[in-house]
Amino acid sequence: MESGPAIFAGAVFALFGAGLAVWTATRLRQGLPVAHGVRPAASATLAGVAALAALAAGAWCFLQL
Repeated sequence: MESGPAIFAGAVFALFGAGLAVWTATRLRQGLPVAHGVRPAASATLAGVAALAALAAGAWCFLQL
């Protein structure tokens, strides 16, 4: 992978994953739903898994440099 696209993709994945993790944690700390119309445990789990997957994809992109 060329370094320019790898850096861009890694940054996008890392920022999205970090933003989603912070947003999910903030919503849970305030006692607000993560997703409307879904059980709180299921929506928090799914959002947490998506955040970790995005952070892992960002790390993988940065490791390809």
